[in-house]
Amino acid sequence: MIGQSTQKDVAQAGSRLRGSIGIGGIVFLVIAAAAPLTAIAGSLPVMIALGDGSGAPMAYLIAAVVLLVFSVGYAGMSSAVTDTGAFYAYVTHGLGRSPGLGAAALAVLAYTTIQAAIYGLAASTLDGVVEKFGGPHLPWWVWAFTLMAIVAVLGYRSIDLGARVLGILLVAEIALIVALSVGVLIKGGAHGVDVQSFTPSAFLSGSPGIALMFAIGSFVGFEATAIYGEETSNPKRSVPIATYVAVITIGVLYALGSWAVVLAYGSDQVQSAAQQNSSGLTFVAATKFLGGAASDVMMVMLVTSLFAALLAFHNAISRYTFALSRGGFAPRRLMAVHPKHGSPHQGSMLQTASAFVLVAVFALAGADPVLQLFTWMAGVAIVAILAVMVLTSIAIVVYFTRPGTDKRLWHTRIAPVLGGLGLVGITILVIGNFTTLIGGSRTLAYVFLAAIAATFAAAMVAGRILEAKRNRHASTSTTIR
Repeated sequence: MIGQSTQKDVAQAGSRLRGSIGIGGIVFLVIAAAAPLTAIAGSLPVMIALGDGSGAPMAYLIAAVVLLVFSVGYAGMSSAVTDTGAFYAYVTHGLGRSPGLGAAALAVLAYTTIQAAIYGLAASTLDGVVEKFGGPHLPWWVWAFTLMAIVAVLGYRSIDLGARVLGILLVAEIALIVALSVGVLIKGGAHGVDVQSFTPSAFLSGSPGIALMFAIGSFVGFEATAIYGEETSNPKRSVPIATYVAVITIGVLYALGSWAVVLAYGSDQVQSAAQQNSSGLTFVAATKFLGGAASDVMMVMLVTSLFAALLAFHNAISRYTFALSRGGFAPRRLMAVHPKHGSPHQGSMLQTASAFVLVAVFALAGADPVLQLFTWMAGVAIVAILAVMVLTSIAIVVYFTRPGTDKRLWHTRIAPVLGGLGLVGITILVIGNFTTLIGGSRTLAYVFLAAIAATFAAAMVAGRILEAKRNRHASTSTTIR
């Protein structure tokens, strides 16, 4: 018994991630996953064209408020539970092992599909940038696998290195969005500065459900504040602060940048402009208010923004597999910690392999990297992560009903319930507009939604089977002793 206990303690001690990342580093990783420039230059034009036009900035603010309220309970949970599994760990502590594994499966599905989606968009964007500056035109998958190789190297190393790389890229990215916003405001936009974008009438015009769908999708990845908890010196302080700072920063940046784009064309003209030229909407605005050179820089920075998101999601997925392995629900080798870098290097290599297979399938099928790989996989990711967040809201409320836990009413009851209700409402809107999100095929929409539900159900069933085996093994061991 003593020998077994000692071995277990040593194993647990050797399976703790190491790092010295601080609040700033965590915030950088989260905002990098959100990819602000990708949202403003890529998602926003489509959001304006298909959604509520000039009301897009309001949709970002609503999404930010819902997530901020959700973050109150989430931050409270992070103070009670420090685990690189984040959503998985919180649902497990609140609702039990089986629902926790279901949440983990959905989170891994969400991050894997969103990363594959970004590989498609990044490859297409990079090819366009290379061609614009006189380089060769190559198949999109060549660029995708090149980016994948770079991400694999950085993901294998210490999280501190990845955070430094993302920090440099992110500062430049945010500076460009702020510069565009300031330029538009100083020059008075197309027809003067107004706040029409932040009125209820603007938000409710058109299709606010589609606008909210794109807005909430632009926040995917903010869970990373808790994912990196083990790699901070003081997770109980760092994670809550980083969560609030990240959500507020992303929300303000999106609202400001999208408002600037609206003003650049005029509140009454921006939707028609987006419908006519969605891919160039933000770049044309940059050329008009900052100059052609700034527009070229923005195109290059869009590639680095996408790369930053790829690295952030790679790190998140490898830490999820690490957490599942440490809990005994994935191969044990995945809980290995690199002796030098302190990283989950085995999980990182597995993640690279899974990304390669998924992207390769689309490449071999001759799929379009944007219209199919990006659109389809992003749609799956948004629905899956919303489902996990709703489960987490419920788990937080249940967890804090137990004796000896935090009893602050706002943090443990009111905020988690309000945040959960807001997320349920957004989830309903997203599912209602899911066919539009993935390109218009109702049959494909049903297949993807069924796959998401099946993933959760299969993981729950697997969890119950594994738990039953563990209990039988423990009972047998007790009888022998």
